Amino acid sequence: MNIEHHPPDDLLSAFAAGTLDHGQHVAIATHLAACAQCRTAVRDFEQVGGALLTALAPAAMSAHALSAVETRLNEIPQPRVAAMPPSVSEAEVPGLPAFVRRYRFGEWKWIAPRVHLRSIELPHASDSRVFLLKSGPGTRMLQHTHTGFEMTCVLSGAFRQAGDRYGAGDFDFGDDTLDHRPIVEEGRDCICLVAMHGELRLRGLVGKMMQRFIRL
Repeated sequence: MNIEHHPPDDLLSAFAAGTLDHGQHVAIATHLAACAQCRTAVRDFEQVGGALLTALAPAAMSAHALSAVETRLNEIPQPRVAAMPPSVSEAEVPGLPAFVRRYRFGEWKWIAPRVHLRSIELPHASDSRVFLLKSGPGTRMLQHTHTGFEMTCVLSGAFRQAGDRYGAGDFDFGDDTLDHRPIVEEGRDCICLVAMHGELRLRGLVGKMMQRFIRL
């Protein structure tokens, strides 16, 4: 797998620090599952963070800190809930990491000609929503921008935009400064995992006519 497009360093460092919301975390983790280069970068950020913590001056603990820890240690552990079986197969959605397959999924729904969306129910609260987006071969998406951000992880197939190709494993980040029109390559469906905050804003006459019918 030849991965050419990666999350910016500020997103990787935020992932390492645990400061992303859950939807963003899922998108970055999906890319990391395929990208050894970014996994190494995250480990480096974690090591830097650990070194900074080690260098901090010791802080006094509260008077009840030890008793609070002992109380927690004496609590009866809750039985572990058996892991749910995968709800989406590899054959149906190639390239989807195993941890995402165990989430709950909605049904595929039509959002535009040759474009379908499948929502993903996250186990934790999140300001961003996560879904699968499947576009047929040769699909030309409408010109659009965003009111917030969009993180796109290509799972299978490929699309092109602004002269660049995004194939399996590639990551694309868009915000309100990006105005683009992805075009899916011929030959096979392009399936992506998307984390989105805010709304899609379609451009052009056709886009404005379609805006009320398309909700991501």
